[in-house]
Amino acid sequence: MSRPPNLALPPRTRAGLLKTGRGSFAVLDSTPPAGVPHLGTVLLVPGFIGSKEDFLPLLRPLSDAGYRTVAVDGRGQHETPGPADEKAYAQPELAADVRAQTTALGEAPGTPVHLLGHSLGALTAREAVLTASAPRPWASLTLMGSGPAAVRPEQQERVRLLVEWLPTLGKEILWREMQKSPRSEQTAAETPPDVAEFLHRRWLNTAPEQLATTGRQLLTEPDRVAELAAVPIPKLVLSGSSDYAWPVPWQDDMATRLAADRTIVEGADHSPNVERPTETARALIAFWQRLDAGESTVLRHHGATAQRSSAPRR
Repeated sequence: MSRPPNLALPPRTRAGLLKTGRGSFAVLDSTPPAGVPHLGTVLLVPGFIGSKEDFLPLLRPLSDAGYRTVAVDGRGQHETPGPADEKAYAQPELAADVRAQTTALGEAPGTPVHLLGHSLGALTAREAVLTASAPRPWASLTLMGSGPAAVRPEQQERVRLLVEWLPTLGKEILWREMQKSPRSEQTAAETPPDVAEFLHRRWLNTAPEQLATTGRQLLTEPDRVAELAAVPIPKLVLSGSSDYAWPVPWQDDMATRLAADRTIVEGADHSPNVERPTETARALIAFWQRLDAGESTVLRHHGATAQRSSAPRR
């Protein structure tokens, strides 16, 4: 779960609805400043127990650089309603939502649309790419803080307990129990009161059927890296220098198997988007600008520095 440092909307950011053929989705839509060339559009897909606010720190730097940046609440997440039916949150359904959201952005032909998924959102984005008809509508795919298959065993145990206890305890009592974990206690003192209230409200707003279904996805997700490697779309694997959900070596190996660009943001853990947003935005912009320039060299980023890798990019 990402914890935004604050909830202030950046300049030129509109909170509203993205109307699609599969319903309306709550979004934060940030546009470039007047006079800055529009270089493309970015669709940001949040992870488990997440929401569009997880990307607040990225909206200004990405839009300042010329990219319209749209962060979305998936169905049943926070401010996007969802049905009380677990089938509605199956991965193919969520992937179909991502494809509909991409279409609804309404960009002119030839405008690059870059897809980025964080954590569980990266698994959803992967499914969207794998099941989309060619030609696919995205100029690139970024997998951030995510891995090749199910989460690591320690995290599986936490998610399994959440899924099992949710129907019995209910969301309010379970939230209180979750706050007793060492990780939660460690960050609670550093979380501003308004952000803490938002995290609680987001949890209560999220459909329990969505939490249960996507939680099970994290426990059972198969390795589909070989399938994704066969899709001719530029890819970036971005993570912190540590990650409690998917170990960094797993993500290194995934990037190699994908022949993808690889970025490691020093000092970040599972959520570089909120833990090191400046460095994360810089790496994303550099990746997209290399694509615009037609470069084929893969760069491996460590914080603010970069060194060349010999791996080719698809």
